[in-house]
Amino acid sequence: MVTDTIADYLTRIRNASRAGHRVVEIPASNVKREITKILFDQGYILSYKFEDNEVQGNIKIALKYDKATKEPVIRKLQRVSKPGLRKYTGSETLPRVLNGLGIAIVSTSHGVMTSKQAMQENVGGEVLCYVY
Repeated sequence: MVTDTIADYLTRIRNASRAGHRVVEIPASNVKREITKILFDQGYILSYKFEDNEVQGNIKIALKYDKATKEPVIRKLQRVSKPGLRKYTGSETLPRVLNGLGIAIVSTSHGVMTSKQAMQENVGGEVLCYVY
C-alpha cells in the first residue's frame, strides 16, 4: 500500500523517463489528474489520457524527449511537501524554481496550479513538487 500517492506518481514518471519508456501508466486520482494537466500545459509531457474503466481508473502519460540528444525533457522531479512534513507558503513567498525556468506545483484553495499562477491570483498553499 502506498501512503504518499503523489511521490509514487512522480517516481513512476522519473523511472520511466530514465529508462527511456514512451508511455507510463499510473493509477488515477483527482490531484494526479490536475498535476498531469499542468505538466502538459507547461510542455513537460507529450500527451495524456484518462481511463475510467476500472474502479480507480488510470492515467496514461506519453513522455517527451529532446529530438537531438534523446534526453528526457523532465530533468528533475522533486517532492517538496511530504505526509510527515507539510510545506505551506503564502502568496508573497511562493518559490521560484531555477530562477523561473522550472515550475513549482502548488495546491491552493483555488485548486492545483503553478506558483506563477498562484502569484497572479494572490493565493498561497501547499508546495507539492518542483519540476525542471
